[in-house]
Amino acid sequence: MLLHGDPIAARAATAPHRRALLEPTSGRSRTYAELDRAGELAARRLHHGWGLRAGDRVAVLARNCLEQVELLLGAARLGVIVVPLNWRLAGPELAAMLEDAEPSVLLVDGVSAPQVPDGCAVPVVKLDRGWDGELLEPAPRSAIEASTPLLTLYTSGSTGRPKGAMLTHGSIHWNAINTIVGWELTAADSTVVAAPLFHTGGWNVLTIPLLMIGGTVLLAEAFDPDETLRLVQDHGLTCLFGVPTMFQAMRRSHRFATADLSSLDWVISGGAPCPLPEIEAWWDRGVEFRQGYGLTEVGPNCFVMPAGEGLARAGTVGFPMPHLEVRLVDEHDAPVAPGEVGELQLRGPTVCAGYWRQPEATAQALGDDGWFRTGDLFVEAPFGGFRCAGRRKEMFISGGENVYPGEVERVLGGIEDVLEAAVVPVEHPLWGEVGHAFVALRPGAKLAPEAIVALCRSRLAGYKVPRHVTALDELPKGATGKIHKPTLRELAAR
Repeated sequence: MLLHGDPIAARAATAPHRRALLEPTSGRSRTYAELDRAGELAARRLHHGWGLRAGDRVAVLARNCLEQVELLLGAARLGVIVVPLNWRLAGPELAAMLEDAEPSVLLVDGVSAPQVPDGCAVPVVKLDRGWDGELLEPAPRSAIEASTPLLTLYTSGSTGRPKGAMLTHGSIHWNAINTIVGWELTAADSTVVAAPLFHTGGWNVLTIPLLMIGGTVLLAEAFDPDETLRLVQDHGLTCLFGVPTMFQAMRRSHRFATADLSSLDWVISGGAPCPLPEIEAWWDRGVEFRQGYGLTEVGPNCFVMPAGEGLARAGTVGFPMPHLEVRLVDEHDAPVAPGEVGELQLRGPTVCAGYWRQPEATAQALGDDGWFRTGDLFVEAPFGGFRCAGRRKEMFISGGENVYPGEVERVLGGIEDVLEAAVVPVEHPLWGEVGHAFVALRPGAKLAPEAIVALCRSRLAGYKVPRHVTALDELPKGATGKIHKPTLRELAAR
């Protein structure tokens, strides 16, 4: 964020009265001059008030608020590392993260205070409004390098214990540059950020890039579909990020059909493939819908969809960002032939520095040559761009053929009345493994499992067609809102 110069200080000098941040619920806001000053006061409080130095860590357990952005700015100037904690986690899970991160202090807002683990050994400080640092001496500025850590974001841990991805000043800076250039952001752009700030989507999809370019960010305390559509209309917002479940909730909102969405240049979905009916619904409202791809460890904004082609290229994520290399390889890191499925690997300045205190996990993910192994399977689409086929660890073999759940889920998601879909493997005496599909249907919809299988058979090779289909009211989610496949595998095994 402060790799070269200080973009917030620069905006404070050239556009001091331009609005940088707004909390819609409270009405509190910050101009760029006010944000610059608040960042300085946060740095003073971190250094003089709590004794933090470069390389120390400050954890924060709070809903989205102005103070979180000010904290990041102050920490960036000191070389301090911010560790946002997931307030959706249980006490023992939070305790494990605090033990791993070893922060010098834990900042907590009023809503999250009851979630602080019992016996917490870290000093806990209330995250008040403002920083009470006017009387303190200016904080010393640290020398910032590209490799200087700024954020430690813990992954969801769906395949093991959570890992703290170390995002550096360099990786955050270059993700913002890629986003600004690739998505053509300007100072006239504005958005509402409803993704939580313990998630890379909260910080790095639009918040930091827009603040770097001089735009305006509305910080929602939590996601509400009706309120999000109202904010788009009332504030004339120009762009919007969400995960598929957020866009599905907005489409089901009573406001969706009538809200004025004409200010939106585009919306972008990430975190998981978005079903085609959701994409079409937004295009029908005159809004360009793009499917993105990224991960905490690399960016997360890794691809760009050509303007106006989001519908024609539905099912793909577009093309690589300007400052990012992409390759698809087999299990031996050899490039796959065009049209074949391979693991997506990424290399460039947006790649993180590895995982906090997990050298083995870092070595497994990040090669000596700089290529990051995403574990995601991709294929180049015949008409250009890249398409996700699922996770390498989720792939299973049925009758000697590779089955990529992502391909099957995309077909399931395109069936009318299917809101969510996921496929996991189950054992089969003849074929080794076959697919078990879990779906959530629209309220009141009636779609028999046999009908779903028949529709899949008309669109997929026989070995890819799920042999079992189970309908649930809602598919289980992990802490970051993604469908939790370990739970589904347990259900399928029963």
